[in-house]
Amino acid sequence: MITFALAVCLLLVTPGPGVLSLAGVGAAFGWRQGISYLSGLFIGNNLVCIAVISGLATMILASPSIRMALLLISAAYLGYLALRIAFSGAKIAFIQMPKPGLGTGTTIQLINPKAYAVHITLFSGFAFYPNNFFVETAVKLLIANVIWILIHFFWLYLGVKINQLELPEKIQRNINVFMAICLLAVVSLSVWSIIG
Repeated sequence: MITFALAVCLLLVTPGPGVLSLAGVGAAFGWRQGISYLSGLFIGNNLVCIAVISGLATMILASPSIRMALLLISAAYLGYLALRIAFSGAKIAFIQMPKPGLGTGTTIQLINPKAYAVHITLFSGFAFYPNNFFVETAVKLLIANVIWILIHFFWLYLGVKINQLELPEKIQRNINVFMAICLLAVVSLSVWSIIG
């Protein structure tokens, strides 16, 4: 169980579309809008968990053509977001969109290739109650959600605080470019993992 919790921490702490966009929403819109967006990410994340646990994701991803189509759609959208971040100018707004909320957060998480990869890894491995699938799955969901909430609140807090620092324009622009590169790296790794 401790190994599973450590794996959750390591897999979730790395920047992906969810946390990068959440930090941007915090920077651009503050706590209230950030909490709404975070709630959407949480709902989307748990929908991905359900899809993985039920085997739906496995059935869909078993077809190479469907898998490739979904990968291309999500990679294109996340690449678009990365470009928006990189060229957002001198104001830190990791992602610029009009008042992102619950629906936007849910959608981002549902098309997030990292979310599927993480949950397939977590729920298909780390057996600590091999004789009771229900108990093991429930405990894994509880552990994963507690860690997920803590990490995502940290990223929201980071976005809000960075915006309050009133950094010089050049530093803000560099932060935007760095975050865009991180997001493109996540997209590239997702594409490479399927093609390579």
